[in-house]
Amino acid sequence: MSNLDSHPDVLVCRTAADDHAVALVFAPRDVPLGGLRGIRVDRLLPQRTLPTVGAWCFLDLFGPNSTPMSVLPHPHTGLQTVTWLLAGQIHHRDSVGSDVLVRPGQLNLMTGGHGVAHSEISIDDGAPLHAMQLWVALPAAKAGMAPAFEQHVELPTYAHGGVTATVFVGTVGDVSSPATVHTPLLGADLRVAAHAATTVPLRPDFEHALLAIDDTLVVSGVAVPAGRMLYLGTGRAELALATDGRPVRALLLGGEPFPDELVMWWNFVGRSHDEIAAARADWEARGQTRFGTVHGHGGARIPAPDLPNVRLTPRRHGHRG
Repeated sequence: MSNLDSHPDVLVCRTAADDHAVALVFAPRDVPLGGLRGIRVDRLLPQRTLPTVGAWCFLDLFGPNSTPMSVLPHPHTGLQTVTWLLAGQIHHRDSVGSDVLVRPGQLNLMTGGHGVAHSEISIDDGAPLHAMQLWVALPAAKAGMAPAFEQHVELPTYAHGGVTATVFVGTVGDVSSPATVHTPLLGADLRVAAHAATTVPLRPDFEHALLAIDDTLVVSGVAVPAGRMLYLGTGRAELALATDGRPVRALLLGGEPFPDELVMWWNFVGRSHDEIAAARADWEARGQTRFGTVHGHGGARIPAPDLPNVRLTPRRHGHRG
């Protein structure tokens, strides 16, 4: 999905190699997306001192919302998009020829690489739309790869002691997703039963974060309210989870600390101001070919906002090193 801010934040991310176990709770930013006719999203990533978790560089949570979503064709570079639905349906079209519906429990994974365009339109099936949109930064060696798309209708689950995890990226325990990613990464949708006291295995070399979606979840002794994200750093071999009398749903993200400097602006991920400016110019060029064509919209598309009147400068991950 597009970042539809009319004045998107300038986001430049620099990471460091060292980290440690921490427990920091982050609140979302409330972002109005006028292009979605009034839909507002809770933006959990990037944070000013937490630009990435592994290669995860963007996370929006939106809904439940009965307002229709209509995101016209728009471009991406240097990233993969992950669409993860909790309720509702979305119609996805892209410039590599994909034309599919995505439903809850199914994964849409689009690789932007050198350049791709896509659209996402909600389907009026009577259910409110409740979803997460995530971006994965591609490593430098893959940032210019050819665009691609894959959909996984059936995904594996990990179950242990009152927690069930749908693993849509990476591995939990001995359960692995079939999704194609290009850095060591983890993404899992957790359902934790009422009155549970359980654990989930982690890779100590990964940094992790957990978003409590619908109720408070106690994570390694820290109460995480609904809509808040707990950043956990690295060095943990397991995650202790506990609930009271209600079940809780949560999103677990993880990955090796991302080594590259990243410049993020609008729907582009790159390594420099000039790279971002070139991608914007290519999208705006008459008869552009870099991003291809998304059929079915009669030529309608989302124009790029103006670049800020500054050159982008690096911002350091505030919780590493």
